[in-house]
Amino acid sequence: MKYWVDLHIHSCLSPCAEDDMTPNNIVNMALLKGLDIIAITDHNSARNLEAVIEAGIRQGLLVIPGMELCTAEEIHLVCLFPELKRALSFEKSVYDNLHPIENREDIFGTQIIMDYQDNEIGKETRLLSGASRMDTGTAIKAVRNLDGVVIPAHIDRQSYSMLNTLGAIPSEYDLKYLELSKNCLFDAFLNENPSLSSYQYLRTSDAHFLGDILEQEVSFDLKEKTIESVLDIFRFM
Repeated sequence: MKYWVDLHIHSCLSPCAEDDMTPNNIVNMALLKGLDIIAITDHNSARNLEAVIEAGIRQGLLVIPGMELCTAEEIHLVCLFPELKRALSFEKSVYDNLHPIENREDIFGTQIIMDYQDNEIGKETRLLSGASRMDTGTAIKAVRNLDGVVIPAHIDRQSYSMLNTLGAIPSEYDLKYLELSKNCLFDAFLNENPSLSSYQYLRTSDAHFLGDILEQEVSFDLKEKTIESVLDIFRFM
């Protein structure tokens, strides 16, 4: 059965996201756009996952727990997990590797933690938008040890891209999928990077604003509407 997805969405916990990216606003907008499955991938944190997952359950939207990690090399990785508990376990490792820099809301933006009813229950004081001390290889191994999957984020961009930072997609990372930005011209990208033609590609919104969440643009054929069915697509079988 076909399910419409957007697997890279930020909540108001991410300092670069709008404050109206609340759990229920995200869920309701995703449903209005006809989506069946989304992933929440805040920068270097999982603290709004429980709220969005609960809001999704109440509305019939499947929410995959995730994170957009910024590695020590300043590479963004979309990390998706089979359950909230494992995402929180990974978050602990990430937090242990965050630089001790306090967020300045006047410069970087707010980092709001919410419950499933869109009540603000706190703010993350550590800056989430910077690079962690966790290198890319260590991060990929840590995610996979938790039965999660890793997709290099927006590789077509000049910044925070594995391709542009390293000059290649290292084969030792054993990756199946690469993420492209919402507006990337796929044919032009492959013409410029013919060595990457063997990879599968995922297009996401990387939404920081409600209106940027995908319409019915990306779909997967799944046997059942479960997180594991989605994650299996990104695993080498």
